[in-house]
Formats: sequence, structure tokens, C-alpha cells
Amino acid sequence: MLYVSKHPLVMQKLSKLRDLNTKTYEFRKNMEELAMLLGYELTADFPVKEVRVKTPIAVSTSYVISKDIVIVAVLRAGLALMEGLSKIIPDAKLAHIGLYRDEETLKPVKYYLRFPNDLKDSIVVIVDPMLATGGSAVEAVNIVKSREAKNIYFMSAISSRMGIDVLRKHHPDIKIFTAAVDEKINDKGYIVPGLGDAGDRMFGTD
Repeated sequence: MLYVSKHPLVMQKLSKLRDLNTKTYEFRKNMEELAMLLGYELTADFPVKEVRVKTPIAVSTSYVISKDIVIVAVLRAGLALMEGLSKIIPDAKLAHIGLYRDEETLKPVKYYLRFPNDLKDSIVVIVDPMLATGGSAVEAVNIVKSREAKNIYFMSAISSRMGIDVLRKHHPDIKIFTAAVDEKINDKGYIVPGLGDAGDRMFGTD
């Protein structure tokens, strides 16, 4: 499943992220806010269970999400999306996957993993601002599936058509949520027009 947000606020945040003149703090803030907005759409089909809540007046039949949620940030760029998403799902557990892309082969190299003990019955949301060649996304999903995760979402700010196709080919069961789909990737593996290197822009590095 592929979901591309058409919400006006999501599109406005994305415009700010694409802008070369957006400062580091503004970039990070807009990435967090985009995650909150896109997360609202992503969570719409989460399962709920009935609970009884005592109000100041009486007892109410209410509903809460019935599954544990694990947010998995692909380091380091995924941290801002994790920050935003965890603000609207404060009970979520937080996990990290350290991957970097080899600049010659464009293939992902794994260097760090940190997870909760059990993912089998959890809803897992992998967050990475850029779904470019698809290599890192496929590897991230491989990693969470190796830990028995079955209900997996992937959230990005911008996805390339190629990245979507690659992720769907290897993991057709994954639900992909993104703010935009760009058609091209350049010879360095960057999405065009994209927004540049999300990690560098987020943390003010070269």
C-alpha cells in the first residue's frame, strides 16, 4: 500500500523543507511537525480496544490503541521524524537502526542496532526522511522482520518512484506513507528535486 498525503499543512511543511534558504533549526522543526501531521494520517487504521474511563461526571466508554507501537529511526536523519511522531504517540517504544550508504556502491552499511525485546505483536513504524534508491529501506525492513515484526509501516518525507518500486518488490506487505513522490534520482543517489541531504540539513553538517 502507498499513501501520498494531500493535506495542505503537509504540503506547506514540505515546501519549507525543500527550500534551500530554510535554516537548520527551521528545517528540524518543520521535519518534526511534518511527522506529526503525516503520523495523524498513518495511525488512522490502528486497532483500538474499549476501555472504561471515569470522568468527573460519570463513567465513559472510551477507546485506546490496542497494540504496542515501536518507532524505528534510521540514523541519523530519521531522528527528527521520530521526535515528531513520538509527540503524538508518547507511549511508543523507540528503536534505532544505524545505516549509512556507501558512496561508491550506494548500498547500505549497517553499524548500529537497538530494539525492544519483542516486536512480534507490535505495530512497527520505520521512519527515514528520504526513500531514495530503496536500499536502506529494504535493509531496515529486513532487520525488523528478522525480529518477527509483521505489521510494518514506512514513513518518509519524500520518496522517489524508484525507491517505492524497490521497497514494494522486496516487501509488498509494507504500508508506505510519504508526503511527496519525486520521479528522478541523480548519479549520486539523491532524489531530484528532493531537499538535499536531510541529515546534513537537520544537524548543520557538511
